[in-house]
Amino acid sequence: MADLSNARVLMLAADGFETVELFEPKKALEAAGATVTLASIRLDPIQGMEQDINKAETATPDLTLDDVDTDDYDALILPGGTCNPDKLRLEERAVEIVAEFMEDDKIVAAICHGPWLLAEADVIDGRQLTSYPSIRTDLENAGADVVDQEVVVDGNLITSRNPDDIPAFNRAIIDALVKELADEPA
Repeated sequence: MADLSNARVLMLAADGFETVELFEPKKALEAAGATVTLASIRLDPIQGMEQDINKAETATPDLTLDDVDTDDYDALILPGGTCNPDKLRLEERAVEIVAEFMEDDKIVAAICHGPWLLAEADVIDGRQLTSYPSIRTDLENAGADVVDQEVVVDGNLITSRNPDDIPAFNRAIIDALVKELADEPA
């Protein structure tokens, strides 16, 4: 198993996140030793959803978007759910966080509707990625080369389509973190 005890991962989410797209990557990363921090608009618990239909588990953020210093993290994960990224892309600081991670060439992983934030941050022109089918036109309009694969890795950018892709999504994130941490000077 990978040792990610030195890895620091930030997740951004708001009300309406798809529960498995937040909790499954979080569990996999923590099982590998990573420290995972959840940031949101407020510190109040955020409502998870199951397939945008049923309320599911909530999550309590560790900090607000305004308290995020991107220098403190090695990777960013953007779970989906229709409402979650739609709310976050209206938050100036959330969009800035995405842009800062991309500018610093840090790992950015987005699943399902999560890539909406990538389009909002204007960081996908000329990049190859995948997403939930209903937002692919938005991503293409932002300049992305959108393909239909369970996971797409384009440099520091990792994307997946839906909850069925979570195992491949998790493996790609862990593999990228292992490589990134191995490349860091001691």
